[in-house]
Amino acid sequence: MTRLKNYSIFFFALLITLGAPAQDTTKPTIIFVHGIWADGSCWNDDIAALQSKGYKVISVQNPITSLAEDVATTKRAIDLAPGKVILVGHSWGGFVITQAGNDPKVVGLVYIAAFAPDFGESVPTLSANAPQTELGKYFVPSGGFFFLSDAGVKTVFAADVSAKQQALIYATETPASQTVFGDKSGEPAWKTKPSWYIVAKSDKAIHPDLERFMSKRMKATTIEVESSHVVMLSHPKEVLKIVEDAIAGVNKK
Repeated sequence: MTRLKNYSIFFFALLITLGAPAQDTTKPTIIFVHGIWADGSCWNDDIAALQSKGYKVISVQNPITSLAEDVATTKRAIDLAPGKVILVGHSWGGFVITQAGNDPKVVGLVYIAAFAPDFGESVPTLSANAPQTELGKYFVPSGGFFFLSDAGVKTVFAADVSAKQQALIYATETPASQTVFGDKSGEPAWKTKPSWYIVAKSDKAIHPDLERFMSKRMKATTIEVESSHVVMLSHPKEVLKIVEDAIAGVNKK
């Protein structure tokens, strides 16, 4: 009976293996990393478009409690990927992919109106390289975290999306621990990995000149889009295009 039971287990496992769809490791996994006052659903349009083209996609849910914890969250997603990875970060998500991108599975970095820090830089020290925005006027402190006010969403964060989308952003925002603004970046992955960048020309959260400074310093392949800070919501086709450019770029290497 024991031998028969062992054979049954063996054949059951074999059937599961044969029935499981093979994972396509020739295409990179695209991992989206959201910023502050957003969540993983902000990439939904581009997730659906990439999935329809056969790409494995993961959108992380950052706690935004510290740079280290957000990087750890993204690394868990990288570990799930069957092969190569392209990281796509928005806003604060740029800090995260700059660190998580040092993982050997990561072959490219895409920054969407995102911070791209060098070693030892924090949000304030990096932001000092361009004129300041009025974003901080709309911070609402609560329990050691910063929320963004309804007026802030409409004025500096997402001015070019519909009122319905603005209301959803405000209702679902992920606040930031007040301490994350002082967290310092480690060795940046963009020094060794190819990078792409979208500058949001009408950004009132991160100054467009700061975005240009960072993309130039990285020597990133860069495009500019007439957009507010939330490029992935107001211009998902342009985001999809630069992700596909990154896929084509890393496939040439």
